[in-house]
Amino acid sequence: MRAKPNHVFYVLLIFLCYSHRSEAQLPSTQGYTCTANQTTTPQPCQTYVFYRAMAPDFLDLASIADLFSVSRLMISKPSNISSPSAPLVPNQPLFVPITCSCNSVNSSMSISYANLSYTIKPADTFYEVSTTHFQNLTTYQSVGVVNPTLVATNLTIGVNVVFPIFCKCPNSTQLQNGVNHLVSYVVQPSDNLSTVASRFGIQTQSIIDVNGNNTRTWDTIFVPVTQLPELTQPTVVPSSSTPEDDDRKGVVTGLAIGLGITGFLLILVFGFWVYREGSLKKRIIMAGDEEKQRSKMNKEVKGNKGLMGMEVSLMADVSDCLDKYRVFGIDELQEATDGFSDSCLIQGSVYKGRIDKEVYAIKKMNWNACEELKILQKVNHGNLVKLEGFCIDSLQANCYLVYEYVDNGSLYSWLHENENEKLSWKTRLRIAIDVANGLQYIHEHTRPRVVHKDIKSSNILLDTNMRARIANFGLAKSGCNAITMHIVGTQGYIAPEYLADGVVSTKMDVFSFGVVLLELISGELAIDEDGNALWASAGKVLEGNDEDKARKLKNWVDKAFFGESCSMETLMNVMTVAVSCVHRDPSKRPNMVDIVYALCKSEDLFHDISDDALSDPAVMGR
Repeated sequence: MRAKPNHVFYVLLIFLCYSHRSEAQLPSTQGYTCTANQTTTPQPCQTYVFYRAMAPDFLDLASIADLFSVSRLMISKPSNISSPSAPLVPNQPLFVPITCSCNSVNSSMSISYANLSYTIKPADTFYEVSTTHFQNLTTYQSVGVVNPTLVATNLTIGVNVVFPIFCKCPNSTQLQNGVNHLVSYVVQPSDNLSTVASRFGIQTQSIIDVNGNNTRTWDTIFVPVTQLPELTQPTVVPSSSTPEDDDRKGVVTGLAIGLGITGFLLILVFGFWVYREGSLKKRIIMAGDEEKQRSKMNKEVKGNKGLMGMEVSLMADVSDCLDKYRVFGIDELQEATDGFSDSCLIQGSVYKGRIDKEVYAIKKMNWNACEELKILQKVNHGNLVKLEGFCIDSLQANCYLVYEYVDNGSLYSWLHENENEKLSWKTRLRIAIDVANGLQYIHEHTRPRVVHKDIKSSNILLDTNMRARIANFGLAKSGCNAITMHIVGTQGYIAPEYLADGVVSTKMDVFSFGVVLLELISGELAIDEDGNALWASAGKVLEGNDEDKARKLKNWVDKAFFGESCSMETLMNVMTVAVSCVHRDPSKRPNMVDIVYALCKSEDLFHDISDDALSDPAVMGR
C-alpha cells in the first residue's frame, strides 16, 4: 500500500512558500547548518522542545512519549506534571527531551537536529507529519534532505522515515555564560519575542542574540535558558454539588430500594418454600453437573478463540516477513528435534534439528517473538546469525525462530570451558573484528538504529572457519536514546548508565563489547565467583609509565599466549581500545566505526613482530 499523495496540494504549498517567504528573510527550510566542532560547540547534547498537547491523538503522555521515543517520566518531570499517567488537555504546554547533534546529510552540508524515526501511516505525507504531529518543529523540505531515497509523494505505508527535529547545542561561550539549554520553540500567530521571553523568564535580547530579530510565525527559534521554567498546568474543576448533599440523597434512595427488595424477597421465599425443599437437592446435583460441562466447553472455546486470535495477531504483525522467510510447520520442528528432547538441546531454549538434510538452530519462545522478527528482517550481514524462518504453534501458544546452525558453538565455551584447545591471539583478534563489524552494521546502517542490548561471549557464535557471528536478538531494541524501567541483561556486561537509569543507546553495546575484548585478552570470566566485574579493574593496567603498563599487561593477558609470538604493541593497542569501551561515561566511549579501524590497524602488526614479543615464558611470568 502507498500513502495517498496530493499533488495539487504540494504545488500550491510550494507556490505559497516561495511567493510569500523570501530566502533572505528566513532561515533555510532545509534546516540549521552546523559544524561538528567539539571545541566550540560540544556535541551531542540533551535539550528540549516546547510541545503542546493536542486532540485527538496526542492528549496523553504515552502517545507523545512514543512519538519522541522517550519515556513518559522524561516528559512529566520537566513539565511539572505530578503523574506520568495524568490526562492532558488541548494546548497543555510540555517540555520534551531530545538528543541534539550535528549530522552530515551530504558531502557539503551538515544540519543540527535530533534524529527521530516515524513509521508512515495511511494518508501521511512529509508535510502532514511535520506540521501536525511534530507541530512545525521540522519542515517537509528538511525531511526530504535527510531521507534522499524516499519520494515524498509516493510513500510506502510502514516505512520508517527520519524526521529531523530542529535543535541547537549551546556553544562554549554560551555555556560559560550559564546557558545550559537552547529550547526549540515554534513561534505561534499570537506570539512576539517579548511574550516568548516572558514565558521563559528571560530577556527579549537573549532570544534576539541567538536567533536575530527577523523571526516569523511557524519558525523554530532557540530559547536560551539556564534552567527550564516551571510550567503552569491546568487543574480539574470540582463538581458544584457538596458532599453533604450527595450523602443525604444517597441515604434516602438506598433506604427506599432496600425496603422494597426486602418485602419482595419475603413473599418469594414463603411462596416457594415447600417446592424448594422437595426438589432442591436433585436440582443442585443436576445443575452442578451441567455447569461443569458448560464451563469446560466455554473454556475450550475461549481458549481456542484466544489462541487463534493470538495467532492472527502475530501473523499480522509479521506479515512483512512471510515472503522473506520460510514458514515451518510445527510437525517439522517436532520431528527434527525428537519432540524437543534434551538430547537436541544446545543451550537455554535453543535446539538442534535437521530438516531436509539441513541443520538448524531452533529457538523456542512464547508469544513475544514479534519484536525480534521485526528487527531481524531489517538486518543482513555476514557477522550476524542468519534467520531462516519461523513457526507459530497456536495450540501450545509458542513461537519458534529457525536460525542457521553455527558449527563451533559459542565464544564463551572456547574461552572458559574448553581446556584442551585454546584460541590463538590472532584468532581472538579476528573474532573481535568480526563482532565489531557486526555491531557497526546494526548501529550505523539500520534506520532506526538497532541496539543489541545483550552482547556477551555466550551470544557470539563461531563457524567452521572460527569467524564470529552475533546471535540472540531477543532483547534488541530498534531506536535508541530512550529510557526503560525494565532492566534486562547479564551481570558483568551491563553498562553503568543502563543499570542505574535505564538509558538505552548504542554506547551500551560498546560497553558490553569492551567486556568481551577484556575476556579475549585475559581469558577470564566477565564476573568472577566473588561477584567482581572484570571491567572494574581493567583501567589500572594503563596507569603509570610505559614500563609499568607493559609489566601490568603481561600479568593481565591469558597464559595461553606464552608460547606465541605476538607483539606487545598489538596487545597494548587492543587493551587501550577495551578500556576506552568500558569508560563509565558513555559520551567518552568510542563508536564502532572507530573501534573497527583501531582493531584492524592492530591486525596489521602481525607482519611486524617487535623485539618485545611475548614469546618467552620467563618474560611472561606472573
